[in-house]
Amino acid sequence: MKENINEKIEFPESFDFGIENSTIYVKTNGREVKKTFNLRGINVEKSGNSLIFNVENGTKRHMKIIKTIIAHLKNVILGLKEDFIYKLEIAYVHFPATLEINKEKREFYIKNFLGEKRPRIAKIIPGAEVSIERNIITIKSHDKEIAGQMAANLEMATKIKNRDRRKFQDGIFIIEKSGRKI
Repeated sequence: MKENINEKIEFPESFDFGIENSTIYVKTNGREVKKTFNLRGINVEKSGNSLIFNVENGTKRHMKIIKTIIAHLKNVILGLKEDFIYKLEIAYVHFPATLEINKEKREFYIKNFLGEKRPRIAKIIPGAEVSIERNIITIKSHDKEIAGQMAANLEMATKIKNRDRRKFQDGIFIIEKSGRKI
């Protein structure tokens, strides 16, 4: 069933936003987030402090795309107001692993993991702030996708292969995300 779809998202007063081709940018307090979306068939207009999404003869698929874009933009607004914070913990049973950050190369080193001679390395994504306090790793970013991807990179850097997971439970694991504890 085709119908006219008209959805809008409101931005706070202090935010500057706009659309260029299929990229929507949002700025405030010196921070900026740009997101590129597939807007094929969807008209986007800036009106005051809101973005209006219009589709004539739209389908369910158009509605799903618009709702997804609005959800992403709500996360952008939340992130620009307050950083997304992920907390991870390093757990080890066999060998005490040590963590180190090289800020010049933007790399995260996990040394002596399972007694390995060479350190495991995870690249620090631009836009993510990583800090270590004992065995707790804190990741902060105003972009939810960057914070989540950095946490996933650290978990994957300590992935154990060809060993029994019941016995080798070492690794870096997410213990807290923004808004909820795991």
